Amino acid sequence: MLLNTSPSAPQTPVSQSSQLDLQRRTVRPFGVYMLHGLASDGTRLLALDAVRGYVVQVDCTNDNTTILNSLKVQEFQDGTGLALWQDQLWFARDNEVYWCNLTDFELHYFTSLPYPIDGVAVWQSTLYVSSQKLGYIVVFDKTGREITRFPLPGVGIERLTVRDEELWICDDIERSVYCMDRATGEVLFSVLTPYGSPSGLAFHRHPQTGEELLYVAYAEEEFYIRDDPNDEENPKELTTRDRTFIHPLHYYYDRSRHYALSNGYRIEMAYVEEISPLEEVPLTNLEWRIALPASTDRQKVLSVESVGLPFTEEEQDGQRVAVFRFDRLEACEGKIFGWKAVLEVRGIKYQLKPSDVERIPALPPGFEERYLTDNDDLAMDTPTIRAAARAAIGTETNILRQILKIRNYVYDRLSYSIKPHIDTPDVALERGTGSCGEYVGILLALARLNGIACRTVGRYKCPPDPDQKGVPLQPDFNHVWIEFYIPGFGWFPMESNVDDIQEGGPYPTRFFMGLPWFHAEIAKGIPFERITASDLPEEISIGDLAINHIRFTILEELPPPTA
Repeated sequence: MLLNTSPSAPQTPVSQSSQLDLQRRTVRPFGVYMLHGLASDGTRLLALDAVRGYVVQVDCTNDNTTILNSLKVQEFQDGTGLALWQDQLWFARDNEVYWCNLTDFELHYFTSLPYPIDGVAVWQSTLYVSSQKLGYIVVFDKTGREITRFPLPGVGIERLTVRDEELWICDDIERSVYCMDRATGEVLFSVLTPYGSPSGLAFHRHPQTGEELLYVAYAEEEFYIRDDPNDEENPKELTTRDRTFIHPLHYYYDRSRHYALSNGYRIEMAYVEEISPLEEVPLTNLEWRIALPASTDRQKVLSVESVGLPFTEEEQDGQRVAVFRFDRLEACEGKIFGWKAVLEVRGIKYQLKPSDVERIPALPPGFEERYLTDNDDLAMDTPTIRAAARAAIGTETNILRQILKIRNYVYDRLSYSIKPHIDTPDVALERGTGSCGEYVGILLALARLNGIACRTVGRYKCPPDPDQKGVPLQPDFNHVWIEFYIPGFGWFPMESNVDDIQEGGPYPTRFFMGLPWFHAEIAKGIPFERITASDLPEEISIGDLAINHIRFTILEELPPPTA
């Protein structure tokens, strides 16, 4: 884990293999159900199971689990948050904060809030308490007097830990960890977590290596197929079970480049077309173009190779494209062709504030013609879209606030639905439902009408379960999102529909200027796939000619990121 706060920050040598194993090892305590808090004094890592009420000590090297409060488990049921200062253990239950000694686990009431409490952290004589419903982190002194309060950085349930002058916060909905100045409440940076639903965090040193790791607990329900031998008609049923574990969170903050990286994975991605025409259509001089993965701040392309048939590589608007050429494709001819790439992908969160972009230069030459025009059937000249573009930003002039207001405006008016084809933005907006492609169309149209250069990005997401290493995984759908351009800073990602999770908001900003590790960035501002032929009928599309096969394989988790 590195924190680079200047362009000249030195690189840290890569850890030895024994340390790498610890840095990437998932800790799975025995006999626990939902961990809702972590705490460490440097030598002991403790966790709180809210279901059983267990306070357990966990060995990160072998998962060994010891219940410390064997005679006091009922008092800790439904508890949340966990903090350890010397021999005092702190946690919350409902809207009250308690502490106890590790010797007897006798509870002592400390303070309460009008609303349920989610997280606690202690540093010397100062207590930090978070409450999603209250919307604040409240700071108390040792007498229980409120000193100050800070707005919560996210919209979900947030749990806390303290390291020196920093307050660290994890948010289950935002799937993020924030580093905050504990004196001022300023968020210094944030990173995305590799798994969803983070539920606790703590810095912990390994007793042999002395290495400090930021451990994050995760807790959620998962679906699985259960065998029921007593039901002859329906012997299998879909049900849920608790899933909870602890995993190290890697982070690297580069202030000079305005982003923070987190855990990453080496993955293999394959995109293959199988010729299987719906109609017998022979084609001559067929050129089949498929975009290749891009190299970005968070994605590194290690290798690309052909599948089935060779291709030539070309560059289109700075993007790599595989070009397959056929002199003639017979009506019923069978072919398989495509590419396979090995990628290193990480979570990224760009760290820009509205105050950073108050004074920005004009767009570079050529951007207005390429990224501010209606070049993709965006209905930008219709009254519906023009009125929406004006209403979306109101009187806002800051480009960062403008694009966020546009996103929220679209989220307020659209609900996600899967459709077999994409309608124009005016139709989708009036209908009130849309696929990710229709979200993208509306976002592009509203942003461009307000002078914000933007483009489409895609195309697929790896199924986001790092536990399934070495297993071929198929995504359910393709996916697109957008990038918007801030002059003087560059391109920034924004998800299309994924953060539209609840009616009327508040909406998370986890994927506003951020992408998790499982996105594969391909085709920035260019078509993902295109065919041309001298005798191609106008009504024939790629889907009429071929079936695509997309496969991801998670090969391994990467070491912590460096400069």
